[in-house]
Amino acid sequence: MTVTADKPQTRRRFARAPKEGSGRGEGGPIVYLVALVVVALTLGPVLYAVFGGFRTNAQLAADPAGMPDPWVFDNYHRVLTSSSFWTFAINSTAIAVITTAVTVVFGLMAAYPLARYQFRWREPLFMVFVVGLLFPATVAIIPLFILITRDLSMGNTWWGVALPQAAFALPMTIVILRPFLMAIPREMEEAALIDGASRVQFFWRVLLPLSGPGMITVGVLAFVGSWNAYLLPLLLLQGQMRTLPLGVADFSSQYSSDTAGVFAFTTLAMIPALLFFLAMQRRIVSGLQGAVKG
Repeated sequence: MTVTADKPQTRRRFARAPKEGSGRGEGGPIVYLVALVVVALTLGPVLYAVFGGFRTNAQLAADPAGMPDPWVFDNYHRVLTSSSFWTFAINSTAIAVITTAVTVVFGLMAAYPLARYQFRWREPLFMVFVVGLLFPATVAIIPLFILITRDLSMGNTWWGVALPQAAFALPMTIVILRPFLMAIPREMEEAALIDGASRVQFFWRVLLPLSGPGMITVGVLAFVGSWNAYLLPLLLLQGQMRTLPLGVADFSSQYSSDTAGVFAFTTLAMIPALLFFLAMQRRIVSGLQGAVKG
């Protein structure tokens, strides 16, 4: 009797299931169409610049949307053999590494008490960092320029650019890291304290390894943001201390008629950050998911 009574319900469940290919499920044609449009809009300019570097200026003038025929490697060779390109690349790498290290270390030190300690002004203090997300670096660019160049005498140095970039990256870092640290069970901390470990030892030996995905996430975001920064390095750096984004602008102005060379320089300038981001893509996604769950 029970089996026969369940059959109509089972049939109704299957009748309510959406049909495949109706466009309402995950794999509907509308979803694929939208994804294809987004991919085309995102990768189209990048691929155009990459292939444009393998063409001559005459080919670009005759057929702007065509493929290289024949393929020309001289543009990339000229950029790679240029000493200024490698100088700009070293500057960008050094500034990005310093920015990333300062952001992760100080962000973790600030997020730890906001996540694990109970004190009176904890939530209002955390909201100060949240509000900091609303203020981009362009708002304080003039006071920063005066502070770095006149008061601190750090103009035209790596640290003079890296420290302000890290300061503006701290709010996002703390917002992402705090849920990670809060999600770690307090029973683990109590057990460590009972075994004789101090809070500092618990931080280094237990909490730090468990928050690895969040640290990688904020580190990658800080590195890519520093690599692509333009306005702050433009005001603080001069001559051979300039970064790759500034080098791209200078190269575009100096060789405005050499469109293929500009494409090659731009492509090589974005490759390091792009490869780094793609290599850490899965870790970034897992880190953001952990922050949302926390």
